[in-house]
Amino acid sequence: MKSYQMLIDGEWVKAGSGKTFDVLNPATGAVMAKCPEASDHDVDRAVRAARRAFDEGWRDVTAQERGRILLRLAERMRKELPRLAEIETKNSGKPLTESEYDLTDVATCFEYYGGLATKLHGEVMNVPDNAISMAMREPLGVAGQIIPWNYPLLMAAWKLAPAICAGCTMVIKPAEQTPLTLLEFAKFFADAGLPKGVVNVVTGFGETGAAIVAHKDVDKIAFTGSMEVGRIIMRSAAETLKKVGLELGGKSPNIFFADADFEAAVDGALFGVFVNQGEVCSAGSRVLIQKPIYKKMLDAMVAKAKTIKLGDGMDRATKMGPVVSREQMERILKYQAIGKQEAKLAVGGGRPTQKDLQKGFYVQPTIFYDVKNSARIAQEEIFGPVMSVIPFDKEEDALRIANDTPYGLAAAVWSRDIFKCMRMVKRLQAGIVWVNHMQPTYVEAPWGGYKMSGIGRELGPWGAEEYMQVKQVHINLNETPIGWY
Repeated sequence: MKSYQMLIDGEWVKAGSGKTFDVLNPATGAVMAKCPEASDHDVDRAVRAARRAFDEGWRDVTAQERGRILLRLAERMRKELPRLAEIETKNSGKPLTESEYDLTDVATCFEYYGGLATKLHGEVMNVPDNAISMAMREPLGVAGQIIPWNYPLLMAAWKLAPAICAGCTMVIKPAEQTPLTLLEFAKFFADAGLPKGVVNVVTGFGETGAAIVAHKDVDKIAFTGSMEVGRIIMRSAAETLKKVGLELGGKSPNIFFADADFEAAVDGALFGVFVNQGEVCSAGSRVLIQKPIYKKMLDAMVAKAKTIKLGDGMDRATKMGPVVSREQMERILKYQAIGKQEAKLAVGGGRPTQKDLQKGFYVQPTIFYDVKNSARIAQEEIFGPVMSVIPFDKEEDALRIANDTPYGLAAAVWSRDIFKCMRMVKRLQAGIVWVNHMQPTYVEAPWGGYKMSGIGRELGPWGAEEYMQVKQVHINLNETPIGWY
């Protein structure tokens, strides 16, 4: 078991109170590390360090140098990837292959923003006067960043890389369940050239995150997590009128028309909701199937779901690991019980029976069918491997069902008819729409939702803009007095 410290102002420190908390391996339920439990005082130290770093030099570091720092972080990430992927799997439960993909994306994210740093620029506008009017883009200042537990280091990269690119300083809090890979990655910051105080890492529970949000010297909050916590953050941030970026999950429809490629559709439906144990904000947990192929596709999905191997993510044969915590396991089991009252159970519906899986936080991949879209399992985000299969007749029926949700993060459409696909794309109320695929995500493209799935966008140039503000500059070229008086 390893004991970690927090990174504040370039120094590794304990919590001021001396308090720590246990970090578990969800495959075994055993304690694998201890981390500091940051208090309001610790958060204040971190914010003051970030503010000082911003005001006393970081804001003046050239874009070229910020880009080089990001590229050095990417290079170190690739070098350390095998070791960090193992830590990610042991801490989060996901299969090792998925951790390796995730951490490769971490390196790609830092590389992208390393290249973008020198491409951020303002504009010059033509105005009806003898003057020059400019819009300058400047960094916001101190960003508070709160990371979820489903993609621990990747979600941190989505926030760290654009903030560094834009010239901000940061106080970042990983989820209490999965802080280890970010703490390990933070050990590379100084070697990459990040001055002390530019990135500060604090660990703790919801109270630690609340202290970051409430702090008067934090200029922006970036949060990925539940809709309920997102509401709390908005209310708190309103006290100091912070800029807020929220990615709050969804109940994404995965829509299959009768003319879709059948084998690809079956794989796409399963992957859309069972990858990463279903702990995916964009999970295609509502599977809408057109009636002519409904039974055939349901039978094929059930047969293939039965072959998914559950187990410790460190076993290369594992296709689904444990969920992240006992609390999350119990939440999923509750929804499985609700589903048995609301719909028909095709496969799964509880915990696995194998003796070697009893100590970990495992749940079975579960498929409910003949689900009504009004059912709780179709309307509420479960954040686990639970699929709700819903039949539909016509294109307009699929669209109505798909949009009948408070969420609007993602959607997918499967058909060989590109005209039909594009009609759906235009009318689906979602920030991300895939056609004949589900879940591919690239750093070049914007990520974020409609409706109650959040505010703002991550990734691409949109992600950097979230950490910048615009200043209008008017330069008068007419030396004649105004003559107003």
